[in-house]
Amino acid sequence: MKNKKNIYTLIDANINRAKEGLRVIEDVSRFIISDKINTSKLKSIRHAVDTALKLITAGYISLLKNRYSEDDAGRHSRNKSEFTRKNTLDIMISNFKRVEESFRVLEEISKLINPKASLIFKELRYKTYELEKETLV
Repeated sequence: MKNKKNIYTLIDANINRAKEGLRVIEDVSRFIISDKINTSKLKSIRHAVDTALKLITAGYISLLKNRYSEDDAGRHSRNKSEFTRKNTLDIMISNFKRVEESFRVLEEISKLINPKASLIFKELRYKTYELEKETLV
């Protein structure tokens, strides 16, 4: 096979994207907003990602073996808005969207491997929608 990339490359990218976004939101919630309740909820969501991941991979090392970041077609693409943040609200919004989109991708792709994982990612996506509203409104 010429192209070594596969479904696990996509899973790795979206797991990383979701967990990175959650960590940003969690740290802003913890250190800037000082919201103990939402910080705890965010941490819980972040840890639940690992639970779902166990249903669709053989573990973290299997994802690393399928990581091809040096050849990522989107690695060098740039969007103006990617480098513009006016305040922590902008940071929170962009990271909530990043997490929600990643969960949607993981929900869909997991259907090919383990529908139980797909249901977990769907539930995490809806929990994130709810938490976004609680945090930002």
